[in-house]
Amino acid sequence: MSEEFMRRAIALALLNVRSGQGGPFAALVVKDGRIIAEGVNSVTVTNDPTAHAEVVAIRAACRALGGFQLDGCELYTSCEPCPMCLGAIYWARPARVFYAATAQDAAAAGFDDAFIYDELKHPPEGRRIPMRQMLSSESLAVFAAWREQSEKKPY
Repeated sequence: MSEEFMRRAIALALLNVRSGQGGPFAALVVKDGRIIAEGVNSVTVTNDPTAHAEVVAIRAACRALGGFQLDGCELYTSCEPCPMCLGAIYWARPARVFYAATAQDAAAAGFDDAFIYDELKHPPEGRRIPMRQMLSSESLAVFAAWREQSEKKPY
């Protein structure tokens, strides 16, 4: 745990706000005491709703490390991760995550993701964006092909 790295994440978030380039969030990935990658929220600049700071940093770190997992890495983020970022973090598998502001702090600033957690409690067809399963039996052929693939790289 390093206050220096967290201060860097907070400084990047503040710079992002002041530059008008995106939201008040930043993250960095650290390995062996060295910053591997940094990311800031760039949703509005890139018109990409997935361009949250953690996702941007994870993508850059994975490219830099040449792999899709962040083994032995730490993630420092200026705010507690949202549900999307949390999912990306679990898929990337860093050793630890450190955050500064809480989800409640973000909500007070207008970034409230509590509704997403609430949506997950509902069956797919009862969510705000209704979801309906289609062609289930046909889609199972894809998983069968994956299981049979001898050259696959599990993740």
